[in-house]
Amino acid sequence: MSIEPHHIIVGGIRVEVVRKGIKNLHLAVYPPHGRVRVAAPLAVSDDAVRLAVVNRMGWLKRQRAKFDAQSRQSIREYVSGETHYFLGQRYRLKLVDGANAGKVYVHGSRSLELHVRAGSDQAIRERVFLAWYRQELRDRAAPLIEKWASVMEIPIPAWGIKRMKTKWGTCNVAARRIWVNLELIKKPPQCLDYIIVHELAHFFERNHSDRFVALMDRFLPHWPLAREELNAEPLSHEDWNE
Repeated sequence: MSIEPHHIIVGGIRVEVVRKGIKNLHLAVYPPHGRVRVAAPLAVSDDAVRLAVVNRMGWLKRQRAKFDAQSRQSIREYVSGETHYFLGQRYRLKLVDGANAGKVYVHGSRSLELHVRAGSDQAIRERVFLAWYRQELRDRAAPLIEKWASVMEIPIPAWGIKRMKTKWGTCNVAARRIWVNLELIKKPPQCLDYIIVHELAHFFERNHSDRFVALMDRFLPHWPLAREELNAEPLSHEDWNE
C-alpha cells in the first residue's frame, strides 16, 4: 500500500515524500541533479520526515555535491569523433556511411565503428547504435541472471531491458520479473553484476531493510564498491528523472 507522493521543503531543498507500508524511513538522493526522495511508513508525519532529513543534511549535501561534480556527456549525434562508453571504457566513434546494413564494430580498446546505409540520418544512426547496445547487454545479462538465480536458489525470473529514469533496475515480485536499465551497458561489468544481485534480492525482501542489506552482504560482499563505481560513472545527456 502506498499514498500519492507529495513534496515538502527542508532547508531550502525540495523533498519528495512517499508513504508506504514499510517499517523504516529511507532517504535517497538521485542523479543527475540530486533529487531527494523519502520513503516513509504510513504513520510517520511530515514533521518527523523533516527531522529525519535535517539529521541527515550533511550526508544529503555531500551526495548532491557528488552529482554536481559528476561529468556529463553532451547530446550524442552519432558522428565521427564523438566519445561513447562501452563496458566502462571510453571509445572514439567512427561513422562508416554506405554500408549494406547497420552494424557496430569494436576495434581494440579505443574505437567503435558505426556502419550505416548511405544517407542515414541521426535518428537511424542512433537506432542502430542503441540496438547494438541492447544486444550486448542482453548477451551479458542472461548468463548472470541464470548464475545468480542458481546461487540464490530461486527460479530464473522473467526479465527485460528498458531505458529507465534514474533506476538502474527494478523488480516486480508479484510478476516475478526484473528489468535492467540499458544504460548499464556503458558501465563497468561489475555494475551489472551488482544490479542483478540487488534486484534478485528483492524476491527475498521487498524493501531496503537491514535484512536486505544482510542479503547483499551475503551474496555480493563488495556491493558497496560496485555501487560507488556505478554512481561515479559519467552520466549520459538524458535528463533522468524518476
